Amino acid sequence: MTAKRILICTAQVPFVRGGAEYLVEGLHDALRERGHTVDVVALPYQWSPPERIPESALAWRMLDITQFNGQPVDRVICTKFPSYMVRHPRKVVWLVHQHRQAYDWYGTPLSDFTNIPAHRQVRDEIFRMDRRGLGECVARYTISRNVSARLKRFNTIESTALYPPSRYATQMRAGPYGDYILSASRLDRAKRLDLLLDAAARMRSPMPVLLVGTGPDRERLEGIAAKLELGERVRFLGFVSDAELVDLYAGARVVYYAPVDEDYGFATVEAFGAARPVVTTQDAGGVLEFVEDGVNGLICAPEAAALARALDALAADPALAERMGRAGRPLVDGITWEKVVDALIPKP
Repeated sequence: MTAKRILICTAQVPFVRGGAEYLVEGLHDALRERGHTVDVVALPYQWSPPERIPESALAWRMLDITQFNGQPVDRVICTKFPSYMVRHPRKVVWLVHQHRQAYDWYGTPLSDFTNIPAHRQVRDEIFRMDRRGLGECVARYTISRNVSARLKRFNTIESTALYPPSRYATQMRAGPYGDYILSASRLDRAKRLDLLLDAAARMRSPMPVLLVGTGPDRERLEGIAAKLELGERVRFLGFVSDAELVDLYAGARVVYYAPVDEDYGFATVEAFGAARPVVTTQDAGGVLEFVEDGVNGLICAPEAAALARALDALAADPALAERMGRAGRPLVDGITWEKVVDALIPKP
């Protein structure tokens, strides 16, 4: 294999870190381990108000990244909107997601677009930019079949799903099936942690609920927990170290992960890596590419009562939790950085 000079392009909302940022870091390290010269180009992304979005796209379009210091850049790998607006003759995309507020979230409370002329114009511009920027790519991959399906539905663009490994993949282990429900995700409305709290209040079991993560929805969620009188049963742990998170997965009875039409869901593959069953919902998107109802987890209607019944079933039966958890592990063992690199940087 001939070593290449590669740039990974990503849009970064300052002060925010999540799955997309960990994906870029993992890809960077995996490419370097394969002998490539790699760097990351990240531009700040201003998405609010929506009228500012075209400016972020234009910033990428104006960049010349074909060569630096007299040496060519052999390949560019783009990830999130609008990084794939950058120009390069050997540009590939590994799409985390598009600007969902303009696509599948449009017309829902999760979108900040309203039905006014200025916002409709920006939405039309995003559609045009995506068709052009993604259409220029010499290869198109996404992080899940769900993201590929959205790209096909809205933009009639074909792509191939390429699953990213969790940053903790080599650290995950199966411990005892403990006495708590774990949620490990950003505290954001789209993750539907309010639904988990509602379900916890309806459960027969008093099993504790541990929420790992930070985000803008924490204050609202704490208010909901207080209103439901969940007391010390719900613990907001905030940011935890990598080692602490691995320990929490290893000792959980069950992992809750039921976001709204998730792109992929690292929490799912991390739970299976620790041999934990996952409780989710019928509309959780990419999560459903892994969770099989009654086999490695439970899939419910997106209703608190249904989730409470599922969580109670696993709370009452650690043997059931173990059987389902261990059934999930083989599904994620084949998700490796070697496969990702081989796809994004094909051998000549």
